[in-house]
Amino acid sequence: MEEKETVEEIFEEIVEEKKTLKDMLVEMKDISESIVDLAYSALLTNSKALADVVVELEDDMDKLKYEIEIKAMLASRNTDDARDLTGILHVAQAAELVSNAAKDIADVVQRGEADHPLLISMIQEADETMTKVIVQKKSIMVGKSLGQLELATNTGAYVVAIKRGRKWNYRPTKRFRVNEEDFLIASGSKEATEILEALASGKKRKL
Repeated sequence: MEEKETVEEIFEEIVEEKKTLKDMLVEMKDISESIVDLAYSALLTNSKALADVVVELEDDMDKLKYEIEIKAMLASRNTDDARDLTGILHVAQAAELVSNAAKDIADVVQRGEADHPLLISMIQEADETMTKVIVQKKSIMVGKSLGQLELATNTGAYVVAIKRGRKWNYRPTKRFRVNEEDFLIASGSKEATEILEALASGKKRKL
């Protein structure tokens, strides 16, 4: 595992990269949106690989929060500036707390405690449920990109992560092309996940 960066190294990166507060907040927003789903996905599949991804993202969030604090201090010229920047720091703090909670869920997997039936049923029976599907050869999804499929629009299910072979893609883009035997994790309503399951199995032939 790589050693964590020192305060001086992080400070130098911020100065050299010329990141804006907006850039860093957008990155925190993107991570906080996906990290909870990934944590529950790790729980659903009892995947230590996905749990490791959650831990790595949580480390990124810690770093981003610290970068934002430094950037805010550098940008503050007077009391009015400091007051205006307070809301930004509160948002960063809240997003970082979300990632901490996701890491706590991932820790359950890493400790080998995720195989209790109650935990799995809790995820599957919630209003916003999660599902895992394997794309079959006869599925109309094979060979199409996520952008072409528009699964969130056509099914209501949102793809959280995709496993191909032994490699996880935890933030697949619209360009990602689905292959036979891809292992998909998605979230959505019970009806939405059932539609996705039917598409992946080949039982449903139209979007």
